[in-house]
Amino acid sequence: MTSFKQLEGLCERLYWLIRLRWIAAASVFLTVLLTGHIFKFSLPAFDLYAASTALGVYNLVFFVLLKSIKGKESFVIVNRIANSQISLDLLSLAVLIHFSGGIENPFLFYFIFHMIIASVLLSKRASFLQATFAVLLFSIMVSLEYFAVLPHYCLKKFIIHDQQHNLTYISGVSFVFISTLYIAVYMATSISGRLKQREKVLGEANLQLEEKDRIKSEYVLRVTHGIKEHLSAIQGCLEPVSGGITGELNAKQFDLVQRAVRRTAKLMSFVKALLQITRIKLSKEMKMEYFSLRDSCLEAINDTSAKAKAKFISVNFTMEPGIGPIRAAREYIQETLTDLLVNSIKYTPPRGKIDVGLRNRGSVILIEIADTGIGIPKNELPRIFEEFYRASNAQVAERDGTGLGLSIAKRVVEMHSGRIWIESEEGKGTKLNIELPK
Repeated sequence: MTSFKQLEGLCERLYWLIRLRWIAAASVFLTVLLTGHIFKFSLPAFDLYAASTALGVYNLVFFVLLKSIKGKESFVIVNRIANSQISLDLLSLAVLIHFSGGIENPFLFYFIFHMIIASVLLSKRASFLQATFAVLLFSIMVSLEYFAVLPHYCLKKFIIHDQQHNLTYISGVSFVFISTLYIAVYMATSISGRLKQREKVLGEANLQLEEKDRIKSEYVLRVTHGIKEHLSAIQGCLEPVSGGITGELNAKQFDLVQRAVRRTAKLMSFVKALLQITRIKLSKEMKMEYFSLRDSCLEAINDTSAKAKAKFISVNFTMEPGIGPIRAAREYIQETLTDLLVNSIKYTPPRGKIDVGLRNRGSVILIEIADTGIGIPKNELPRIFEEFYRASNAQVAERDGTGLGLSIAKRVVEMHSGRIWIESEEGKGTKLNIELPK
């Protein structure tokens, strides 16, 4: 059974072929114009322009047709479109060759390019059938011109003697053309087959790795959830003792209980982060909705305002015009923005500044969070999104930290087909950039 990824891959290659065909149609127009006005070749310009226009028209039809079925699991239909495109391309090329010199035209061997493309897009059997179709078109064109059923348009300034009745020349060119065509298909399909087989093996290996990662994540989720329950129970016991509900504590007892409370709170924070990233790894679908990214940024700023005020850090927000609602998983984006702001506040010295900005970048929205914090050493930037990794200066500035915040942010952004990167200089601050598709 054909996978959806294979279908997407074939669609992408067909779109590439469509883009190539636009270039071909424009090139024919330009070539006819140049040869007629500059090199003074006597060619049927109207017929060539008509053939080029027909090429553009059916290319547009294929583009619209492919757009209408993209995303649906209809491999048979897409495969038929691929075969039809190659067949029509061969027919168009035969027509163009006929009106521009026939067997005398050196562009005759452009048929080989189509055979290579067919070998990449189609099955081995279909590729050889397309090669046979090309040979048939070539043979019909040459035969009809030889027997004067079709007119021959000689390239008089390129060929000294008319060759459409030269049987020796026709036989020699035909033998080289036909043999080269089949050899090209054989070599291209052999290489393509090996690559597809290797891709299949790698795909299967990747699926196995994904399954192992899923099993590991489920195990971590169950264990972490169990730890969280025990920690919650411990916190429930410590809080009344720390608050003096169970009786007054002496100084040493109070100190020990407070240490236990602090350590338990930090451990709980770590467990929650671990649960969050594990759930993100395991989540297959996200609840997507339209919402205001401006409101989410302001809410994140409001949620972290107490922490910022405690360190006398000013947090400023700016937004460029033209930014409307965005379609995304609101809960994930909201949590990510809040966590990133908490991170900036944590590593920004007192009386610092944090700027949060929304920028309009065409099809994407750029979120910028720039602070005047401790920055990140240049040599450590490539590892900053790794799970459990903390920069060396961050470990000195703040002993406690999970090293999961940026890793979680990266996962969330990538789940939205976005991009996240950091610009930073140690001692001069950090600028975190997030691009999200609108």
